[in-house]
Amino acid sequence: MSEEQSSYRQIMKATSVFGGVQVFNILVQLIRSKVVAVLLGPSGIGIMGLLQTTVLLVASATNFGLGTSAVRDISEASREDDENKILQTVAVFRKLVWLTGLLGMAVTVALSPLLSKLTFGTYDYTLAFVALAVTLLINQLAAGQVVLLQGLRKINWLAKAIVYASVLGLLASLPLYYFFGNAGIVPAMVLTALALLAVQYRFANKMKIKTVALTFREAVHRGKPMLKLGFMLSLSSLITVAASYIIRIFISNTGGVADVGLYNAGFAIIGTYVGIVFTAMSTDYYPRLAAVAHSNAESRTVINQQAEVALLILAPIIMIFLVFINWVIILLYSTQFIEVNDMILYAALGMFFKTASWAIGFLFLAKGNSRLFFWNELLTNTYTLALNILGYHYWGLTGLGVSFLASYFLHLIQVFLVAKTRYGFSFSSDFIKIFVLQLLLALVCLLVVKLAGVKEAYIFGSAIVLVSGWHAYRELDKRLDLKAILASIKNKLR
Repeated sequence: MSEEQSSYRQIMKATSVFGGVQVFNILVQLIRSKVVAVLLGPSGIGIMGLLQTTVLLVASATNFGLGTSAVRDISEASREDDENKILQTVAVFRKLVWLTGLLGMAVTVALSPLLSKLTFGTYDYTLAFVALAVTLLINQLAAGQVVLLQGLRKINWLAKAIVYASVLGLLASLPLYYFFGNAGIVPAMVLTALALLAVQYRFANKMKIKTVALTFREAVHRGKPMLKLGFMLSLSSLITVAASYIIRIFISNTGGVADVGLYNAGFAIIGTYVGIVFTAMSTDYYPRLAAVAHSNAESRTVINQQAEVALLILAPIIMIFLVFINWVIILLYSTQFIEVNDMILYAALGMFFKTASWAIGFLFLAKGNSRLFFWNELLTNTYTLALNILGYHYWGLTGLGVSFLASYFLHLIQVFLVAKTRYGFSFSSDFIKIFVLQLLLALVCLLVVKLAGVKEAYIFGSAIVLVSGWHAYRELDKRLDLKAILASIKNKLR
């Protein structure tokens, strides 16, 4: 097996592990979304979305981006195979997680009246934010366990932890929605966070990492590089969440809470169900890229390989959503949500550009260039927010889908030019061929869905899905030798 083929297989191995996890999570999410949609409706989902976004806004301002910066440091220590450095890095990180989690909880309690007034225009949700304050500490501690599993590449344990946490969260939350309706949203969020922490802590503890005595003062002193990078990441994350928060408030004030619920539902489909590939791949991709970040040539190879595999897996999924979007919405939610149809169609096209920009975006983090990452994110979120407001103002929910497509088109141009200028990055000819062909198929598919009759759209659209899938299989087989992999699996099952 060649080194290149081995690299592709490593990508596919991690993707298959977390892809399986994400498929399971999607089934859990499907049950949760369906039940919540029926029990709470668009307004209930809108309230939940506003609460989640507001809490995430505070978390982004107080967590110092440790979930990302620490992965880089722990991955580097692991690559050097320096046990003492690993133990020191983990000890510092664990102390910092407690400090930032407590900070987030305190800030949320202190600002709860203001958060309620800004988010809902009333003080009625003050106690809700006080209750949710504890989730900032819980989620930060849970994220700390994930970082350890991710940074030390314990992929299988992390996958199992995610699965068990999803099931526990589902079992804990659904009865609350059923018996208490909207009043069960806050308790459900708290119980889900506790379930996540319990499971992640159990698996992280299996690594038996030795404890290193360290005071909080020492942790802050030794963790300055981690905090410095994390602070810039935290600012970037804060800007992203703030933009998301502002657009939801704008939608709520302009169109109502029900429209916020429709917006949340539509982008949950794009982010969760179509974006399964990003979630499945990112866990392994970032540590792997960070390990070779010292070499521009190696980084370029890893990015192109990752982008190729991501696009080949994602493209047929996008085609399926383009053709069968009405049924997807009804299956995942209800007929009350069919209004987001066009928004999802245009946003799905934007996922092609997001795939390429997503693969490049990790390079700035892997290089540890926090300032470049920050200014890049600031510019991106500025024009994304402007396009979202303009899109919704003139074309409603459909305009938000168009703005998503336009934003990621601009973002791809932006990150490509920055990466090319700073690190000599370029796309491989193989990736460009795959990108152009699959994008053309998606454009034809969209035209068929929009212009043809319902029956004709299903017939011709299904044919395009098959062409896209056939091309993706052929290209993946060239890189992975899928026939050999399938034969190996078949032999093991005998």
